[in-house]
Amino acid sequence: MTTKEKFVLTKEKRQEMVSAIKLYFKKERDEEIGDLAAGLLLSFIIDKLAPEFYNQGVFDSYKYMGDRIDDLLSLQK
Repeated sequence: MTTKEKFVLTKEKRQEMVSAIKLYFKKERDEEIGDLAAGLLLSFIIDKLAPEFYNQGVFDSYKYMGDRIDDLLSLQK
């Protein structure tokens, strides 16, 4: 794993994801790719795409918590 990657995965989780990418290529594209190609694709996804999903999750959590705080204020008498 490179130091540029923002998300740290366990060796087991990374291998599980590499296997999932390889299975996707086999099932959906009828292509066989190796561990290296799948690992490089995973690194690209982690470096370039995952931060957007993470940021959206943070925003969704922020909005959810804000809505819950508004609900809490409605309990005032």
